[in-house]
Amino acid sequence: MKGARGSGRRRVHLAFLSALLLAAGPLAAQDTDLELVLLADASGSIDAREIAFQREGYATAITDPEVLAAIAGTAYGSIAVTYVEWAANTAIVADWTVIGGAADAARFAEELRSKPRQAYGRNAIGAALLDGLRMIEQNEHDGWRKVIDFSGDSASNYAGPTIAEARARVLAAGITINALPILRPGDPGRAQGGLEAIYEDRIIGGPGAFVITAETRASFADAIRRKLILEISGTHAPRLAGN
Repeated sequence: MKGARGSGRRRVHLAFLSALLLAAGPLAAQDTDLELVLLADASGSIDAREIAFQREGYATAITDPEVLAAIAGTAYGSIAVTYVEWAANTAIVADWTVIGGAADAARFAEELRSKPRQAYGRNAIGAALLDGLRMIEQNEHDGWRKVIDFSGDSASNYAGPTIAEARARVLAAGITINALPILRPGDPGRAQGGLEAIYEDRIIGGPGAFVITAETRASFADAIRRKLILEISGTHAPRLAGN
């Protein structure tokens, strides 16, 4: 009788625990290595030809064999990525996609090539960073690492939250911001006042944050490829001298 009573108590206890777990809903679990928001410049300084050029650069990079090898080499063998253009507003060009191989990457690349431009106006960098934060917090994925990758040819912020305010909120959420400055002719780059130095100082932040620069339009696609490999693999690029 004593054994029967003990067995009954255990069954009641297990049933109670099961009910608690069901009431709490499914347990959150990481399902990919990296959640990556690609924030690409579509402001007034970027014309239609350059929009197409940028998208093609990302499409070529995401399907590059070295980038695919970096994805395959992650702990989960996949990343979740979205491509968003920013200006006065932000617009999703390619929604969240889990890329675990060449076929996934090809579908994502086709999205970039096929969608019309939807972001217009002057720079609102702070608002763009906060939209990137929202997209990470509200998507259905749970990545081990979370990164916003910001690219642009200016550091001006004409409307919305300040860059400093938005950056602080993103970093407080545990999200890293990396940057890809696109230098204009004559920009001193790493020197004081150059866009690379400004992005290093005002935009990037978080564990392992880095800047990879597109020094010319011709080097843009290669800069994207190198940047993606670093972000996907979790390898840290060197910071600027003195930082």
